[in-house]
Amino acid sequence: MPMFARLPQPRKAAARLVALFSMFWLAACQPIVATGPVSDAQRVTAGAPVKVALLVPAGSSSQGDALVATNLENAARLAIADLSDVEIEMKVYPTAGDPGRAAQAATTAVADGAQIILGPLYAEAANAAGVAVANQGINVLAFSNNPTIAGGNVFVLGSTFANTANRLVRYGMRNGIQRYAVAYGNDLQGTIGRDAIINAVNGAGAAVAGTQAYELSQAGVQAAAPRVAETVRSTGATGVFTTAGVNADLPILATALNDAGITPQQARMLGLTRWDAAPQALALPGLQNGLFAVPDTARNRGFEQRYAATYGAQPHPLAGLAYDGIAAIGALAATGRADALTRNALTQSQGFKGTSGIFRLLPDGTNQRGLAVATIRNNQVVILDPAPTSFRGAGF
Repeated sequence: MPMFARLPQPRKAAARLVALFSMFWLAACQPIVATGPVSDAQRVTAGAPVKVALLVPAGSSSQGDALVATNLENAARLAIADLSDVEIEMKVYPTAGDPGRAAQAATTAVADGAQIILGPLYAEAANAAGVAVANQGINVLAFSNNPTIAGGNVFVLGSTFANTANRLVRYGMRNGIQRYAVAYGNDLQGTIGRDAIINAVNGAGAAVAGTQAYELSQAGVQAAAPRVAETVRSTGATGVFTTAGVNADLPILATALNDAGITPQQARMLGLTRWDAAPQALALPGLQNGLFAVPDTARNRGFEQRYAATYGAQPHPLAGLAYDGIAAIGALAATGRADALTRNALTQSQGFKGTSGIFRLLPDGTNQRGLAVATIRNNQVVILDPAPTSFRGAGF
């Protein structure tokens, strides 16, 4: 399998590509909790434009950062154009993906009159921006999906491991998967993913059959696979839940488990990442009949078509987060309430409609998104359970 012969090196470089299946796991301190009444800086005045600061990773030496920055700004402006009941006045601030510059940009934005901050992208930068403006009562809707920086005045818009794990375990429980072996990479992303899986399994009343870490190398994954296989055989586990990424460790792990005699009929693979992000992975025997989560495909396709028609190119996988942020701000501001941008307003239980389906912000700073459950059959992606359209009933 030459196309999967080696894990990307170094992993930090792969993370900077900010692909859909990547996570922004940078260690950071916890933001300050903003409390009290509506601040003067945050207050929304009926009929007046809402001032939004968009913090993007422009200005770094990375072409990938420049591409993402442009796509985020384009998507935000597309969302602004779609609003009919409220006026958004948006100003863009480059951060170069740097925490120090992000903090300065956030401070400058508030001095310029920003009532809420959308972005930045990387976790450390988002944390720094949140801390810089917390005492002024300004909330930050970051594009990260790293839960370690969520809380206080910082909300993460990216889909989290916990959200995906809960969706897949609930579906698995209804379909006979009640005992899970967990395989994960021994980095921060892997350990947070492991904890999300364990919490989801325990919360659903299922059982964790065992956990197995592995070094993030081809040899490390292949060495761990027999131990995962033995856990499956000795415990009767019917699912192997992994944090592995489709363009990195997942193909190696799936192939090694299959070679160790663990077939999809014996234990189905479940994954926290998007398996459809690499079409060649759909042909791997070990992933057939496995389970992974995808966003609301119809809404996502509609956004991609609208973006392409406007800008002449397909959007970056993360561009929709900027659209979602503006859509949420616009929906809240349209109520005309002075407290429309406070924590209580942002965490309304009914949530919002975004580019990839429904979503809502949670009091702990993370989010919940409506996801579909997908599988691979005959090398094709098949939707088993559609994404929910509301936060009531199945899917949550």
